[in-house]
Amino acid sequence: MRPLLLLTFIASLFASCAVKKHGNLSYLSQPELQIETNGSIPTLNIFTPRKPSETKRPVLIYVYGGNWNSGSKELYGFFGRNFAKHEVVTVLPDYTLSPHANYDTMTQQIAEAITWTQNNIDKYGGDPSQIYLTGHSAGGHLITLATLNPKYGIDPSSIAGIILNDAAALDMYHYLQENPPTAEDDYLTTWTANPETWKAASPIYFLNEQSPPFKIYLGSKTYQSIDTANRRFLEALHEFQPEVQFQILNKKHIPMITQYVWPWSKRYKEVVEFMASVHF
Repeated sequence: MRPLLLLTFIASLFASCAVKKHGNLSYLSQPELQIETNGSIPTLNIFTPRKPSETKRPVLIYVYGGNWNSGSKELYGFFGRNFAKHEVVTVLPDYTLSPHANYDTMTQQIAEAITWTQNNIDKYGGDPSQIYLTGHSAGGHLITLATLNPKYGIDPSSIAGIILNDAAALDMYHYLQENPPTAEDDYLTTWTANPETWKAASPIYFLNEQSPPFKIYLGSKTYQSIDTANRRFLEALHEFQPEVQFQILNKKHIPMITQYVWPWSKRYKEVVEFMASVHF
């Protein structure tokens, strides 16, 4: 965690007065999801360009990773600031971590963050018809599952696109069959010991012709489990979006997100270009 904290501090040095932060906004409406841990209930931050615009701006919701049991939105302010500098209204939600919640509760919370954004982002200069989702590692799993599994109530057609960044657990059913969960890393709490639950937790099994457009980043030096799941996911996605291919970067798993610390990262331009390409 220390290297990420250091990079977050460095990134703050690049922050400019051109960006405004709206901090710790409540987004959870269901009482059972308002789980207090360490004295607080999950909230979200919004980063907007300070300069007004006559037209509504595209919106990007970013969900952080951390193996479902670590992380905080406050570590990723650089992500929100840098995208806001690229004229994108950026939303960073927190969610309850394991062992205080399992994957299903986390996904319900992320679904609520998406719904809240759809209903409120126009007040912050965002265009509710241009909502894009992105996430790294566990965050990529949560935003994809929340959108694709119909139980979470998100209309896939209301999501303009999904950008996966070295996403984990896209086929947790396949992984856990070969590597059954134990108490290590809170996996029994997060996933349970029920194979049917693992399948319900796996976005790959909910892909269809209505799935939003995807852009997928994959690190060439990432964990084998992530590489395998992404390749299985892309193969399944090709039935519906045959044009999608990996953008493979010569990086390990953690650098796939810390690269965004630098405002000049090519990823910002690439993501903005993807958003423009799928917006009609």
